[in-house]
Amino acid sequence: MTKKPHILIFNPDQWRGDVLGHMGNPAAVTPVLDECVQRDFVSFRGAFCQNPVCTPSRCSFMTGWYPHVRGHRTMYHMLHAERGEPMLLKTLKENGYFVWWGGKNDVVPGQKGFADYCDVKYRAPRPTRRDSHSDDAWRGEPDGDNYYSFFRGRLDKGDDEIYYDGDWANVLGAIEQIKTAPADQPLCIYLPLSYPHPPYAVEEPFFSQIERAQIPARAPAPHNWQGKPSLLRGIANGQNLQGWSEERWTELRATYYGMCARVDHQFGLVLQALRDAGLYDDTAVFFFSDHGDFTGDYGLVEKTQNTFEDCLTRVPFLIKPPQSTLVQPRVSEALVELVDFSATVFDLLGIEPGYTHFGRSLLPLIAGETDEHRDAVFCEGGRLQGETHCMESQSTSQIDPSGLYSPRVRMQHSAGPEHTKAVMCRTRDWKYVRRLYEDDELYDLRNDPQECNNRIHDPALAEVRAQLQERLLTFLLETSDVVPHEADKR
Repeated sequence: MTKKPHILIFNPDQWRGDVLGHMGNPAAVTPVLDECVQRDFVSFRGAFCQNPVCTPSRCSFMTGWYPHVRGHRTMYHMLHAERGEPMLLKTLKENGYFVWWGGKNDVVPGQKGFADYCDVKYRAPRPTRRDSHSDDAWRGEPDGDNYYSFFRGRLDKGDDEIYYDGDWANVLGAIEQIKTAPADQPLCIYLPLSYPHPPYAVEEPFFSQIERAQIPARAPAPHNWQGKPSLLRGIANGQNLQGWSEERWTELRATYYGMCARVDHQFGLVLQALRDAGLYDDTAVFFFSDHGDFTGDYGLVEKTQNTFEDCLTRVPFLIKPPQSTLVQPRVSEALVELVDFSATVFDLLGIEPGYTHFGRSLLPLIAGETDEHRDAVFCEGGRLQGETHCMESQSTSQIDPSGLYSPRVRMQHSAGPEHTKAVMCRTRDWKYVRRLYEDDELYDLRNDPQECNNRIHDPALAEVRAQLQERLLTFLLETSDVVPHEADKR
């Protein structure tokens, strides 16, 4: 390819991989994404993140490294260029791209600025509405059962055409940038949005678009949390949602689905802007989330640092290559990882990144040459005992009981096993989780897709357990470090 394609990286936050109409969810209102799969996108049913919270996941997909490779395992350890740590946007900028970044960070050190990574770090031209983290009267009283629920519900936009928050500002800013794209440079638009990250809140028409009766059943909370990680029991006790009726859960979940519907609509507006500017055919489009969300499964909301249920680790991942690259639009059944994102960009552009990474290009899958990619996918998180610098003590407002995230963050400061380091190995049929300070987990995904029955001590599965342990050992050996490509003089 002589002409470099434009690139759109549309990156919503905390979108579960099952909330998509074309994946068979009857309650999901995602007409834009569903049509994309019919026209010129490939959507991966088995796409998984490498960490179930924001920063470690973003550091992973922007490098092609797993979190353990260089210790990117917390919300406060990001990518440092001066330490020789790569970042995809920086690579694109160095290869001639005009990089426009509109949205959240969670990937590079905020104290060092963004000049190395983008030409424009967008700021809204007018004040935006306060988000639901700062405007939190909706939480009610501290002893109430809504205080840690993250559930706000319908947003009132008054007489405004849109609810002009940070996401809307960044989407509209991206559309303006597309209209005025540089004539002499390929354009990269990076849109890391905040939705559908909780608090669960959305305006009309999206709030009322969801058919409540069509929402699939929740995964049940296990009796006494037997067989489950202790972190989940601690969070459940802290969130205090055990008395919620199914009707209340349905409203919370419908609001989350409405947030996804809003993002789908915004994605459609950006795609239309590319078409109107004559750029669509020459643009590679990537749509994926950094991780998922409990949304009521197991009686929980939000996410965790070191548990790997599919609702947290499986994500939407859709790709449209430029018109010059072969594509067979469909839902692919291949197992893929977000580390494959940067590898696919490198392959598409013919870039040699100059460092060892662990992603595998998805272009053969996109072309329909194969539907096999990986035999297993991996996700990891947590900390060692004594790693006090990994407790995220920087979240001082969340350690306090008034903090919205405190049921989880306080457990990360426990002296017990709750925040133990752990790693998942998942195949099509099985999920194995190795934990340092408490029982491992083993799930038969064909017969127990909601991961309710931990069979780690079942003698009938001893051979399966041994095979997965061996596969995990191979993974850790293959990815244990990265040797710099430039050798030193002796």
